[in-house]
Amino acid sequence: MHRQAAPSREAFDSVWTHCQIVWAVAAQLAGSSDDLDVDLVRAGCLLHDIGVYRLAPDDNYVRHGVLGEELLRELGLPDVLSRFCSHHTGVGITAEDVVRQGLPLAPADYLAETAEERLVMYADKFHSKSTPPSFVTTDTFMSSVKRFGPDKPARFSALTSEFGQPNLSLLIGEFGHSVR
Repeated sequence: MHRQAAPSREAFDSVWTHCQIVWAVAAQLAGSSDDLDVDLVRAGCLLHDIGVYRLAPDDNYVRHGVLGEELLRELGLPDVLSRFCSHHTGVGITAEDVVRQGLPLAPADYLAETAEERLVMYADKFHSKSTPPSFVTTDTFMSSVKRFGPDKPARFSALTSEFGQPNLSLLIGEFGHSVR
């Protein structure tokens, strides 16, 4: 699906590598939990950013989630998979956030609800597709999320309590990206 959706080899390499890294982070954090559907988490990690390929040059990046959900629905995938796209951004976007921040989204709650959705959303925070791509520490993400509202650091802290912290050192060696 990624190869078919990607507009270029460069876009494919960036997004696909990121999705694989998010899966590597989630796999560490899922551990041996009997409460998680690990196959669903893996699918969510590998699909969550597929909407990036549909962003127009002047599109606001926040739209990649809803664009990914649309793509997966067009392909006939079930809601349980397409929701990973629209419900992983930041630490969740509420209808109030959409209105208050003037986001180019339909006013609705885009919040991770299941443990699988929360894990994919959380694992995504530890890697950035920036140029160059990099791993993101808990402290760095916590500092950056404050600008989106006073409730966001508390949401991230709750995810940290729920899932723990990944060992980024293992992934740095495997993928060769730096840490910020």
